[in-house]
Amino acid sequence: MAKRKPEIRMRTFGIYTQWDADSKELPRFCKSTTSVRAEVGVEFGFVVNIKNAKNQSLRYCIDHPGILDAEGKKRPPFDGIVYVKQNDWNFYLGDTVWEPIEDKLGLWQLTIEMDEKVVAEKTFELYRDDEGPAEYTLAPPNERP
Repeated sequence: MAKRKPEIRMRTFGIYTQWDADSKELPRFCKSTTSVRAEVGVEFGFVVNIKNAKNQSLRYCIDHPGILDAEGKKRPPFDGIVYVKQNDWNFYLGDTVWEPIEDKLGLWQLTIEMDEKVVAEKTFELYRDDEGPAEYTLAPPNERP
């Protein structure tokens, strides 16, 4: 019997309730948007539903606009690998805003890859309340620092 092809579908994207990484529960969806007002505690990202891929690995990446470390150097993107836990599984990829807000402003690109192919992707713009969304151009992945 032939193995069924994995199906990946983005269920929701935008703003969510605060996520508890220790809980099995996903955050609750609040609002669909890619423009996010940068306030401490705001949770943003997306939920994908993955079918027919149990035990396969997913590589996730959260490419931020320039979060600085303690020495003032730009941190690398947040990335890692997770394994699909069930044949019908929902996965949340997102982040939250924390102090200082200034280095969180700009474009955040969230991606999920399976077998070295992007299977889910969304770009969010975090903006300061008094400025509103701006126009940014996102460089192709191979041209990013």
